[in-house]
Amino acid sequence: MKTVVVTGATSGIGFAVCATLLQDNCRVIALGRSAETCRASQEALCALVPGARVTFYAGDLLHLSDIRALAQKIRADLQENSAGRLDALINNAGCVRRFFMTTPEGYEHQFALNHLSGYLLTHELLANLLEAQGRVIISSSASHRLMRMRWKDLMFEKRYSPLMAYKQSKLCNMLFARGLMERYADKGLHAYGVDPGLVKTDIGNKNTGGLVGLVWTQRKKRGVDPSVPASIYKRLMTAEPAPEGLCHGLNGLARISREVTRQNAEQLFVVSDRLLGIRFGVTAS
Repeated sequence: MKTVVVTGATSGIGFAVCATLLQDNCRVIALGRSAETCRASQEALCALVPGARVTFYAGDLLHLSDIRALAQKIRADLQENSAGRLDALINNAGCVRRFFMTTPEGYEHQFALNHLSGYLLTHELLANLLEAQGRVIISSSASHRLMRMRWKDLMFEKRYSPLMAYKQSKLCNMLFARGLMERYADKGLHAYGVDPGLVKTDIGNKNTGGLVGLVWTQRKKRGVDPSVPASIYKRLMTAEPAPEGLCHGLNGLARISREVTRQNAEQLFVVSDRLLGIRFGVTAS
């Protein structure tokens, strides 16, 4: 039985991915923001998949302390139930913001949740992933192809643009996947970005309002049900041998931006390490 961790698991794509993997007899460790939504989602998943092996842990991934506390719980869970092995980590949690908002550490919300949270959680669970020669699957977007990294103003502090900040965070997802492959593919770990296409979720309606919320409300009507892209995550997690290519969509391989280079990936690792006070893959003594 494979064990997988899914972030952003209480709604949208994350919830659908959990349901799909549970139906495939995987054991799922699911993360959600609040204890209330975690309880409701666990009940819903168990109703959908009788006998489902799913455990929820609650924590706010916009808080670095919560990420580290969740990672500690997950490592203990893996040691007790999965011989310390983690077959896949699905970094799916994400957000859109209308205004410039920052975390307690001062990091812009979209950069923090869409990139830094998954970066730190992967760092914390890397040993478990390597033990299983596992896979890291990150929810990205085709919009990453329309952006270049703003290295001199990563947080868009000078002139905030919700859409540009979102696109950059999705480019970060692809650069993170490339960086992981550069560093760990020879150790059996594979990383992928997913382009789920336009999906009917509420990501553009949470803490947005105004024009951003209105545009998303209209746009998502043309999207597919979250169960449709959930099949991409299942394929990337379960296919043997591990699929080739860095970005995958509904029809297989998806195009990636020319900005997804080794140099940009390495620079993102350096910047992310500095912001988080870590050295990726190196456990603090």
